[in-house]
Amino acid sequence: GEELDGLPKFGWRLARLFTRRRALAYKRGDRLAKAVVRLGPSYVKLGQFLATRPDVVGNDMALDLALLQDKMHTFPQAEAIAAIEASLGRKVGDLYASFDGAVAAASIAQVHSAETVNDGVASRVAVKVIRPGVRRRFFHDLESYFLAARLQEKYIPSSRRLRPVQVTETLAQTTKIEMDLRLEAA
Repeated sequence: GEELDGLPKFGWRLARLFTRRRALAYKRGDRLAKAVVRLGPSYVKLGQFLATRPDVVGNDMALDLALLQDKMHTFPQAEAIAAIEASLGRKVGDLYASFDGAVAAASIAQVHSAETVNDGVASRVAVKVIRPGVRRRFFHDLESYFLAARLQEKYIPSSRRLRPVQVTETLAQTTKIEMDLRLEAA
């Protein structure tokens, strides 16, 4: 903000007056990561994707967005159990000898440790569970991303070299694949 002159500099200083003091204690990258996490899983996924594209967002922003990698809170085990039972049509107790709490959480899903028993032999397995409502929310948010990308290409000619619509299509495709747990189970 210090390199700005006139009205932009005034706006920057005014915004800093309204910034929460505890937010100022965090580094810029941490503040960005926290803000994106508050927006929800689809924005975290977008941020993670953009972190891999310094050609689109610049090196500093890409480094800041890299802080989003797997920085999500877990959701309740009861919700995970309900999602598994709804998806597979069977009780978790019928599928697993034990089903433990989440061991990792990311923007789209979390992983639980469980145990199966086949022919008397126990095996530890990882069970990936999609966050409740994330599919619907992500594809709804994706419509907004496409609108923004199309408007950017139409009204900001210099952005066309970055191909925002193509970037959004790639994000949509990779996330669709990530949400198809059948591919991981294969």
